[in-house]
Amino acid sequence: MRILTVGDVVAKPGREYIFQNLNRIKAEYSIDFCILNGENICSANGLNQEYFDMLIDRGADVVTLGNHTFSNFQVSDLLEESDRIIRPANFPPETVGSGYTIHDLGTARIAVINALGRAYMDPMDCPFRAVDKILAEISGKADIIVVDFHAETTSEKLAFGNYFDGRVNVVFGTHTHVQTADERVLPRGTAYITDIGMTGVHDSVLGVKKEIIIKNYLTRRHHRYEKALGRVWFNGCVFDVDVKSGKVNEVERLFLK
Repeated sequence: MRILTVGDVVAKPGREYIFQNLNRIKAEYSIDFCILNGENICSANGLNQEYFDMLIDRGADVVTLGNHTFSNFQVSDLLEESDRIIRPANFPPETVGSGYTIHDLGTARIAVINALGRAYMDPMDCPFRAVDKILAEISGKADIIVVDFHAETTSEKLAFGNYFDGRVNVVFGTHTHVQTADERVLPRGTAYITDIGMTGVHDSVLGVKKEIIIKNYLTRRHHRYEKALGRVWFNGCVFDVDVKSGKVNEVERLFLK
């Protein structure tokens, strides 16, 4: 089973690249299942109905979110109505939507879990315990388990990956928009990468016009963010997982221009 994970898709340049190229990339890499982080796809962050529908139409199987989950009001309806979009599992229990979904492809049942880190982020329930609870709920119901851990620091992500090593098949990080070069299989068999990066304008600061971010640091005043325009790079990772054994055969980091 070849699973493609796509890093945070940022604003119009990133989403247009995905709309035009995702199916081609899936065919080129023989992808069976695609997980895409879509929380930054609108120009002002968040995800709306139109772009969600286009993501599914263009080849995304599950869309994950993060700290910008509720930046667009339309996402609440999406979370209620579709099992192809999930939000972090460690939001308060009253929050609309689910922190995981299971898809039966016939050849395998794939569970996708979304969790949000706490270091340098808004106060949130414990992501470790939230995912522990989900694993107990879905025991015996999934053949492959993949977790998108949307978090700020490498230390929290590494701790999270090692905590779940051997209990899930894949842990990939999102949120920093910077791809890391530490893809590997952990000692007990879980495939891991700290951050799969960003699909957006590469001549920017995390998808925002670099001049604005530089000005913020120089003046210590906040200036309104504007998304960058220009050439896009595609960041992601392919995980090749044996369905019967759960063993990860290969982890391939993708950096496409």
